[in-house]
Amino acid sequence: MQIRHRVVVLALDGIYPFELGIPVRIFGSATGPDGEPLYEVVTCGLDGGPVRTSADFAVAVEHGIEAVETADTLVIPPFDADPEDDRDWLPEPLADAFGRLRPGTRLVSLCTASYILAAAGFLDGRRATTHWNEAEHFQRKFPQVEVDPDVLFVDSGDVLTAAGVAAGIDLCMHLVRRDHGSEIANRVARRCIVPPWREGGQAQFIERPVPEPSAATTAATRAWALEQLHRPLTLSELAGHARMSVRTFSRRFRDEVGMTPGQWLTQQRIEHARRLLETTDLPVDRVAAEAGFGTAASMRQHLAATIGVSPSAYRLTFRAGDQASVT
Repeated sequence: MQIRHRVVVLALDGIYPFELGIPVRIFGSATGPDGEPLYEVVTCGLDGGPVRTSADFAVAVEHGIEAVETADTLVIPPFDADPEDDRDWLPEPLADAFGRLRPGTRLVSLCTASYILAAAGFLDGRRATTHWNEAEHFQRKFPQVEVDPDVLFVDSGDVLTAAGVAAGIDLCMHLVRRDHGSEIANRVARRCIVPPWREGGQAQFIERPVPEPSAATTAATRAWALEQLHRPLTLSELAGHARMSVRTFSRRFRDEVGMTPGQWLTQQRIEHARRLLETTDLPVDRVAAEAGFGTAASMRQHLAATIGVSPSAYRLTFRAGDQASVT
């Protein structure tokens, strides 16, 4: 029997409608091989009544604060509030809600809801992120938190924080992938028509994410490179495919993607290696070759730096977690 993971979304007064809908859209689209839902998503408020949104309407939520007691994952979307206001980010009803959490509940904040987790002490001594526009103020207000203003999201295991707006989609997709692997995450991405994976360390603010209509872009070369991951790719070769000089290609690539071509290629190789480890029984040496790392030692080094475990340990951990979801 499939054990469904319960995601509880806490809707606070002034909630942003877009972010409120992200968890149910992403987690609610995750299904197993036989079409069974992998998550149960419920929304609750602090008092059980209608919740005012940042738009010109309110939403009626079916659950009161007692739903927090049942959460495997608690997601807190952002709400309409000026972070620089001298306000109490942890009023008594909200503190009571946190007091109802079961041990081991996974906590997720989207955008400026990170202020709430920080006020409750969940981010003390941890690395976290928030919307880039509020990062400086957030750091001043919560000096005990290590704020990273440049990333899409931060995964600290049991506490995760996302940057603004669409980064909430990236974080929820990351959790589906972390919980159930690439195949299911890719299926969710297809259903929701979103990117299946954007690395959490990708820059929040990219200089020119949409190039000028007359400008050449690196998109076609990136798509081509994904088909060539099994072999070495030089910067000159990438620039030649794009019909640009190395200097122009490097500058335009960074403007569009937010990182250097080398950094991007390494991320794509890591992602491909993880997918192969999850979905095939290929020997580690073969996975390293297919992902373009050349040697198993090189792949081990990159995986250890990214996810903290060896390829074999990652494969065993992923498959053990997959088995544990079925009784």
